[in-house]
Amino acid sequence: MEFNPSNCQTESVVTQISAYLDGQLDSHALTQFEAHLDACRACRAELNAQRQFLCELDSALSTRNELELPPNFARVVSARAASDMSGVRSGGERRRALLVCLTLAIIAFTLLGATSGRSVLLSVRMLLSKVMGVLTFVWSTLHDAFVGLTIVLRVVVRVFQPQSTITSVLALIVLALAVVSLSQLIISYHRRSQMRLFE
Repeated sequence: MEFNPSNCQTESVVTQISAYLDGQLDSHALTQFEAHLDACRACRAELNAQRQFLCELDSALSTRNELELPPNFARVVSARAASDMSGVRSGGERRRALLVCLTLAIIAFTLLGATSGRSVLLSVRMLLSKVMGVLTFVWSTLHDAFVGLTIVLRVVVRVFQPQSTITSVLALIVLALAVVSLSQLIISYHRRSQMRLFE
């Protein structure tokens, strides 16, 4: 590497000083650089600064000062972390967090602008229309089932219209026994299916 004394005021002086410290200058460049150092105070100061930096770096890398941890360090850290988190669990902290979240949501909604606001409103409107469609379907299904059950009961009552009070009492008893036995069958079925799940 050739040393050019005319450019000692530029950034290349740092590279030339590094090459000098690393021993990469040839004999002619080395002679020129040392002669330049005798005359140039700025280059001498830079050379001394780089030498001092290299010495400090070498001493920092050679000494290993390991920090000794107390034997119960993990327990102390976890206890302190738990006590630091106690404020988060309080109701006031939750209210403040909710208030901050709402404020940020309002700011974000405001910053997004009218176009984004319209798209959000359209998506909310679409979601509400789908929910209303499902609710309407469920309501009409329940209504139709109730109307159908009413018609079937009317037909059954007309066919089995009792001729006397004894037959009507007997019909009510049979109906009650049928309802009770049906509920018992349903309960036993559910118990057996739950027992199969736990096996």
